[in-house]
Amino acid sequence: MANNIYITSTGPRSGKTVVTLGVMELLLRKMNKVGFFRPLVHDSDDVDKDISLISTYFDLKIPVNLMYGFTTEEATELASRGRQGEVIEGIINKYNQLKEKCDFIVCEGLESMSASASFEFDINAEISKNLSSSVLLIASGKKRTVDETIQSVETALTSLNRQKGKCLGIIVTRTDPASGKEIIKRLADTHSDEGLLLYAIPEDTSLRRPSIIEIVKELDGTVLWGKDHLNRHIHNFNVAAMQLRNLLPRLEHGDLIITPGDRADVIVACLASVSSTSRKNIAGILLTGGLVPCDAVAELINGFPDTPPIVSVQDNTFPAATKVNRIQAGISPFDKRKITRILAAFEKHVNTKKLAQRVITTKTTIKTPKMFELELIQRARQSRQHIVLPEGEEERILRAAEILLRREVVDLTLLGNQERIYKKIKDLGLRMESINIIDPIKSEFFEEYIQTYYALREHK
Repeated sequence: MANNIYITSTGPRSGKTVVTLGVMELLLRKMNKVGFFRPLVHDSDDVDKDISLISTYFDLKIPVNLMYGFTTEEATELASRGRQGEVIEGIINKYNQLKEKCDFIVCEGLESMSASASFEFDINAEISKNLSSSVLLIASGKKRTVDETIQSVETALTSLNRQKGKCLGIIVTRTDPASGKEIIKRLADTHSDEGLLLYAIPEDTSLRRPSIIEIVKELDGTVLWGKDHLNRHIHNFNVAAMQLRNLLPRLEHGDLIITPGDRADVIVACLASVSSTSRKNIAGILLTGGLVPCDAVAELINGFPDTPPIVSVQDNTFPAATKVNRIQAGISPFDKRKITRILAAFEKHVNTKKLAQRVITTKTTIKTPKMFELELIQRARQSRQHIVLPEGEEERILRAAEILLRREVVDLTLLGNQERIYKKIKDLGLRMESINIIDPIKSEFFEEYIQTYYALREHK
């Protein structure tokens, strides 16, 4: 019999998916067969986004039809005919099918699409009770005062208690550090005798940044160049409607440059900026009006090394910029940098050891790759070391270094030519502001290095 945890939220834009990723990562390090289940999903012709994210990123190898009970359209149709009981029965039956294949199941509740979420939470509370689930409650502090956030939590707890459900813990997301601490303190004072796990995860603005691939999908764009860099994140967009002498000083790291497709001067200047070590690296270029560079300019672009994404769209400049501004960034299962950042934040602000002890009741003696990874990370954190990597200009070393720094596992020093390493970091679109780089040849200890190395090798 599989055990489970039910993750649900008090309202929209809660950051529930961030917590789900963290819990899945935690459980898969402990168990070999962890399933993911959504009792209800919003109506869509496509696979539910959270199911796609979790299934693909963690390679669950579970048929999609087993990972949800009903669409909201199907559930509403049954309820309108007085067959509400069949909704719960169908969800339980589908859950039981998945249970046969798993040691543990992470259930994720339906998130409200409106600011008034009490009705949706009542549904989630009833479902969690029928699945005999402990509930991990997620509340958002975004655009809410401390009192408003606490009130949303208390309302949800009242609904859960009415259903005789069991709340395991509360995670408040998208807060600023000060309000997060106050919310947790006040909840702890009010519920001191209930043994609730209480955590706050601050807002990370970088998670709201869309990627180039999201722009392509939203605007039905055509990728002309840079197909290998579509997961780059857009920090800002810049409409290039000025002369180059005014445009170039305004280019910032992560900019998406929006310009008509016949502005060869802007395109070439932006590519030159990318190739220059004195300029910040843009995320990509969006060509509007259905216009594409002429053959001569295209040939010139082909000669640039490591060209950033250049995407053509049919929209004119203003409509294109408006659509880009409205895009709500998601989490792609292939966006490993964003997911790494999410997992790092979860591990930093949540006591994962205590959470695991509270959540997991099914034990396993199988050491999975995720378990091995967890042991390494925990041991590294407990005895944090300073590691020196001699191959500082290698791409695989730099990508690994970024992940290690994000996870705060070790302190790192790279060896090699500083200029070449910084250029490589920029070309790869990595962020490692705190990395320490030493060029042995230019070091004041260079002669000492030589003598020490000679002494060590003299006998050979």
